[in-house]
Amino acid sequence: MDDMLEQPATGDIDMLEVLKALADPVRLLIVQNLAGTEYVNCSIVSEELEVHKSTLSHHYKVLRESGVTSTLKNGRGRDIRLRREDLDARFPGLLTGVLAGTKAAQ
Repeated sequence: MDDMLEQPATGDIDMLEVLKALADPVRLLIVQNLAGTEYVNCSIVSEELEVHKSTLSHHYKVLRESGVTSTLKNGRGRDIRLRREDLDARFPGLLTGVLAGTKAAQ
């Protein structure tokens, strides 16, 4: 799909890169906000986060390049979703465990 930003293939998703991406509190909040959704505009995902726009762009890039999310160009905006199926295929239970752990910590 031409409107999809570059991301690793499912088989190329690296556990260490995924864990590094999820280790940041802001990125973890983004992942929590994406849980249970399909593609959603980046501005909606981050509207409750008090982070500068350029910093958010960096966080979205790290999540995409690590294979945690998929980003679709939508005009001038970007829509994002979790790559849950790909992560579950590559590392069964990882994302479910991370999300369950963050809910328990709240």
